[in-house]
Amino acid sequence: MDYEIMMNGNVRIGMQAPEFEASTTMGDIKLSDYKGKWVVLFSCPGAFLPTCTTEMIAFANANTYFDERNATLIGLSVDSNASHLAWAYDIYMKTGIRIPFPIIADGNGVIARKYGMISPDISNTEAIRNVVIIDDKGVVRTVLEYPKSTGRFIPEIIRIIDSLQISDTEEVSTPANWFPGSLVVNIPPQTFDELIERANYLEMNNNALDWYLVFEERNKKLE
Repeated sequence: MDYEIMMNGNVRIGMQAPEFEASTTMGDIKLSDYKGKWVVLFSCPGAFLPTCTTEMIAFANANTYFDERNATLIGLSVDSNASHLAWAYDIYMKTGIRIPFPIIADGNGVIARKYGMISPDISNTEAIRNVVIIDDKGVVRTVLEYPKSTGRFIPEIIRIIDSLQISDTEEVSTPANWFPGSLVVNIPPQTFDELIERANYLEMNNNALDWYLVFEERNKKLE
């Protein structure tokens, strides 16, 4: 399985995230070091690139919001650790912003290939803009890909983590255009008895399209 993942970048939602060891701007790390935390692993084509620089600054500015969600940011590119250090230092000197998360130096592309962050149709050596969200149990929960020319929208990544965490703790799903504090969607009935119970509930509440689509406030359950 590890060989298949490494060769094909076959990382899928629901699978255990592949372990890795890496040199970073904050020293050597392993994915298992972050057990019990959510991890946002994101790749950039390289250091000192314009769009990548804006993303690093944006992720750095949003780091507190990830911390509040028990989530750790980890960047990656196929450039060297020296390049990443010089890049981070340049950002700091020009903006006063410190990059508060590690950036992996994946010079041989092993981790990038393992996580599907290299697209042969674009480049065999340069990572594209991927985001892999891994939960606190080490399970891949989200895989996002962006074209080289398009910078990531950091609030959307945070929103996805919020959605996943609320779904995990309250057994609900989030509708289109959901944002924290707005209505969530109850899980549809799984048995006929549950359907009848839902139908009776709907007679007293006007918060549904039908029995299969019921909106509720956060933390509120059917009674």
